[in-house]
Formats: sequence, C-alpha cells, structure tokens
Amino acid sequence: MELPAGFKEKYVALLGESESDKLFEALQADERKAYRLNTLKDSDKVTYSKNMPVPEIKQAYYGEINGTDPEWVSGLVYSQDPSAMFPAHVAQVRLGEKVLDLCAAPGGKSTGLGEALEGKGILVSNEISATRVKALRENIERWGIANALITNNDSATLAKKFPNYFDTILVDAPCSGEGMFRKSQEAIDYWNQDYVITCQNRQKEILVEADKMLKPGGKLVYSTCTFSPEEDEEIVAWLVNDLNYKIEPIEFISSDKISHGHPEWADENLPELAETLRFWPQDNLGEGQFVAVLTKNGEFVEVSEKKKKKNLANKNKLSAQELSYVADVLEKFNLPATLQDWKAKLCLSNGHVFLPVIAPNDLKGIKVINNGLELGLLKKNRFEPGHQLAMVLGDVKQEQVVDLANKEEFDKYLHGETVNVTSKVKGFSLVSYQGMIFSFGKVTGNGVLKNFYPKGLRK
Repeated sequence: MELPAGFKEKYVALLGESESDKLFEALQADERKAYRLNTLKDSDKVTYSKNMPVPEIKQAYYGEINGTDPEWVSGLVYSQDPSAMFPAHVAQVRLGEKVLDLCAAPGGKSTGLGEALEGKGILVSNEISATRVKALRENIERWGIANALITNNDSATLAKKFPNYFDTILVDAPCSGEGMFRKSQEAIDYWNQDYVITCQNRQKEILVEADKMLKPGGKLVYSTCTFSPEEDEEIVAWLVNDLNYKIEPIEFISSDKISHGHPEWADENLPELAETLRFWPQDNLGEGQFVAVLTKNGEFVEVSEKKKKKNLANKNKLSAQELSYVADVLEKFNLPATLQDWKAKLCLSNGHVFLPVIAPNDLKGIKVINNGLELGLLKKNRFEPGHQLAMVLGDVKQEQVVDLANKEEFDKYLHGETVNVTSKVKGFSLVSYQGMIFSFGKVTGNGVLKNFYPKGLRK
C-alpha cells in the first residue's frame, strides 16, 4: 500500500526512524484474524483450531472463520480483530451493572459486554447509523443476549433519557482509523491531518454527552482504532483536566505485545497517561488500537424517576388468552433463567411479544430497535416464535430439536428452503446442524420442516 506522505512524516517525528520503519513495514503485512468463543453457550462443538490463543483474552484464538458455518450462524463464535477484543475486556463489568456501549456497531464489543453480564443487569447498545444498527442487532441476537436495549440515536438524545444512569460506559469513538490501514484502503485514502482534528472534536462532543450519563464514581472505557495522539492521549488528558476524570491503571494486562501511552505526546504533567494501552501492528497482536480506563469523580446523586401515569400501567400487557398462545409454544422447551418468570414481564407492541429490559413507557423520545428479548409475533389465534427466542433457547440444552442430517440440508435451510425430515418432533421446533441450534422451524404431519430462518439472514 502507498501510505500518505503526511502520515509517514508524522510518525517519523513521533517514533523516530527505526520504530517508524517497523510500523510502516508492519502496515504492509496481512492483518491478523481471530475469533472469540461464546461462553453463554456450549461451545464444545466448535471445530475451529484453538492452537493459537490471543494473549490475555480467555476463549479467544487466532484463525479465520466462515460466516456460513454452523458455528457462526448459531452464535458460538464471533470474528473479531484481536486488538478490538480488549476494550470490552478491560471494562471488567460486574453482574447486575447498567452498561452502555455508546458507539456499538457492528457489535463485537457489545457481545463481549453482554457475555460478561451473563443476563444480569442492563446493556444499552447504541449506534447512530441507521444502516449499521441492523448488523448490531443481528450480532447481539445471534449471541443469545436477552438483556440488551438496542437504540439508534445520537449521544445528546440518549443523554437526556439516561442522566447519571450507567455504572460503566464504553466509548469506542469514531476516529481517523489509522489502525485499520491494513484492512481498509478507504481509511488510507481518507486520511489527512485535518480529518484527525475533526475526529478529535467529534470525540469530545460524544464524551461530553457520555459524561452526563455516567454515575459519579462510574467507569469510562475510551478506545479508538487509531495511533493519533490527538485522538488518544490528548483526549484522555482532556478528560482528566477538563471533565475531572481519573486514569486507572490496567494492572491485569501484562503481555509484551501491548505497549503503553506516551505522556510526552499530550501532557507531561500527567504521567498516568502511561497507564493507557497502545496496540501497534509491529507488536504482532492485531491491528492498531488505543484503550484507556477512567473513573468519574464525585459523589453519586440519586435521580428521581418521573411518576408514571396510571393509565399506562397495563397498556403493553397481554390478555390471558394471548398468554395461553405463547405458553402453548414455550412449554415444549427448556427455559433459561432469563425466561423463568416470563408471564409477569411479557409485553406486546404492534403484535411483537417481548420481555423488556427497560419498561417501554420509560423510553419515549428515543428510537428503540429492540428492547430485551423478542419472543415472536402474535397472529390470529396463534403465536409464532421468533429468531431471537431460538438463539436464547440455544443457551441451554433442548430436546425439541430437529438436527439436520448433512451439509446439503443445512445449506438449503440457510437459503430459505423447506427440508424433508424424519423426526418424532412435531410442530414448532428448534433447528440445529451438528448439534448447533440456529433457527426455529415447524415440522408438519408429512415430515416437511417449514423454514422460519429470517429472510434478512438467508445465504
């Protein structure tokens, strides 16, 4: 690749001739690919090689996966740049926390955060792009996460809805993308120093709104996929000096493939900038990445919730008859913990039956893509289970399953075709291949498996 002249001049000045040559040489090499295993599911069936673990990240390995393999479509693996695995990892979220992934698409970090929460607490995954939020929803759904609110808003709109709300916020900020040069020619073509400063200003705007949503004492994880000090150390110094944050050491990370921040590139009066993490391609872990963990100073002040109007209390609830339609389907399956008390929480909106992670009446004024776990659709005198329910049911062992016999049947099903099966199972059933659940189907009396794999996911 032909690197921009201004980029090369910049990093020769910052790194010196020897180190900058290593960077430029590494940017000419192939990218390193890796994947994570989904610990929410039984991943013993995964056939990919586990011979090369990613340093510091449990259940992550170098290797390339295929988006049409059963491991992917069943949500057992996620393809992710190994460096990009670290922001969610260093967040160290705890069970029961309220967590925000503010710039979340396509979902690698959200799946990591949701996996760590283990269904306890709340994950809000927001993406401002109406196009990219679709991939975010697909990936969270495939991962079997039931406690996520997926939104499509700018940070200012979200901040009005969630003041002082979150225990942890991850901001993987839009940036100049220097760390993606090996993966994206577009990032190279678009690069210039003016764009770096534009990104820096946008990052500050986003972080001002994130600050409004974080509880005092809460944790902010800031990351980018760029090498630029203007977007990395300088932003962290600004958070400390202007917004009263404190840089936290990331002491549990010790790999020699990970470097540290440079106080001299931003503010020499903040030696704690050396506690931030830098990932350089010449260190051979993955692509370029920067990560910092900070805490917000101050004492938490409880924010009183607005009183809910009484006439809205049962607006989204199902009737007894509607509940019976849902029960007729669910009683065939083993339910994970997130579904044990489903009758008490179930809501209905435009035919969609769902278990909200946040009460729908509390979300007016923001664009919601998915709230918690969507079970399916109520139709005339019946309930039709949905794809997200299939992926969540796949988190526990099931008996009401049709396992496709071979790759040909699997490919046909992914394509949206019906399959003839020999099975004692009748009616709605989970569908798997090689023991990996990836969809709902419906077995008719003559042994035809009707296809319920979503049209938008068909290969």
